[in-house]
Amino acid sequence: MDVYNAFLQGDLFEEVYIEIPVGFRSQGESHVCRLRKSLYGLKQASRQWNSKLIEALIRGGYVQSKYDYSLFTKRDGGNMVVLLIYVDDLLITGSSASMIDELKQFLHLNFKMKDLGVLKFFLGIEIMRSNKGIILNQRKYALELIADLGLGEAKSVCTPLEHNLKLTSIEYDESVQTKVDGDDLVTDVKMYQRLLGRLIYLTNTRPDITFAVQHLSQFMHRPKKSHLEAAFRVVRYIRKNPGQGILLSVASKTQLIAFCDSDWASCPMSRRSVTGFCIKIRESLISWKSKKQTTVSRSSAEAEYRSMAVVVAEVVWLNGLLKEVSPNQFDKSLVLSDSKAALQIAANPVFHERTKHIEIDCHFVRDKIKDGTIQMQHIGTTEQLADLMTKALSIKQHEFLVSKLGVKDIYQPST
Repeated sequence: MDVYNAFLQGDLFEEVYIEIPVGFRSQGESHVCRLRKSLYGLKQASRQWNSKLIEALIRGGYVQSKYDYSLFTKRDGGNMVVLLIYVDDLLITGSSASMIDELKQFLHLNFKMKDLGVLKFFLGIEIMRSNKGIILNQRKYALELIADLGLGEAKSVCTPLEHNLKLTSIEYDESVQTKVDGDDLVTDVKMYQRLLGRLIYLTNTRPDITFAVQHLSQFMHRPKKSHLEAAFRVVRYIRKNPGQGILLSVASKTQLIAFCDSDWASCPMSRRSVTGFCIKIRESLISWKSKKQTTVSRSSAEAEYRSMAVVVAEVVWLNGLLKEVSPNQFDKSLVLSDSKAALQIAANPVFHERTKHIEIDCHFVRDKIKDGTIQMQHIGTTEQLADLMTKALSIKQHEFLVSKLGVKDIYQPST
């Protein structure tokens, strides 16, 4: 559903003044108007609208999620309805058609609404349904990006980055007195920034480019030509399968399975490690991330343990969220790591002196193991899906891990 003209209904609880519009004031008049209602475009408008909508929903018996404040639920016996808010766009779903109709009528009574029908597109994401589940993709968005860059006829590539590629900043090159001929600064910095911004948005349904985009985003302020060429390579990789997206399978069981990994001291400029994780509800990928760690790890075990702490925090949050929106009882979450040392640190509170310098906040992993929230398990490096989020891989390994993620391209003929 779409809400429009709703900003005009938000009462202001602070003093805001505007000049009297030209044509409505007398010559020489210097008075101003005090607003009683928020106008569209006013800085306070979105906040006032959100406040008014939340107030109405709570008054109607809908419960605001403690894990995502834009999510509201209402239960009636074994049925429930779920409402998700994004500014003035609302997504409604549930297990009861009558409860969904009741929510729509409630919203129509309180606000001026427009029902857009069954969900097909949302914020540039295409939602497609089949007997196997729901597929989310950004094919239209990807094709527009390829066309805007003039790469429609360019040769596609099999990986988003060259194997083991390590890019550096111009400041680092100057500090170590190294320079590659022709690798000067990009003259149009805003073009590079716009391109990376569009690629960042594509990671909503393309986990396979997450590491590449994270790596290239470090050079937003002063990109070099090598960075721009690498960004174009990502687009040429997208061109290979522009309709690739995430399959949310109907066959998924009620258990969270998390893969976590790190690439120790992989950044040549700061020697910080990269954390990567992906989380699935059995076969359906629901969360993933690639991010450089905030501190320098003294060992690979420490880097892996920090990565483990990040994914456990995400699992705890997802467990809470799923309990609010799902009637099913979820099994104990499973966290898979290819680091035996990190698994030993998590299991043994007095492992050895190598762990004494690790911050206390990382050790909450042990608490979650003790209270039964998660279960740790070792996995082989070649089977570690999170490896895709930490480094540029070879073509064979990249394609193997992507196939295991549960991403599909229904526009490509099956082989």
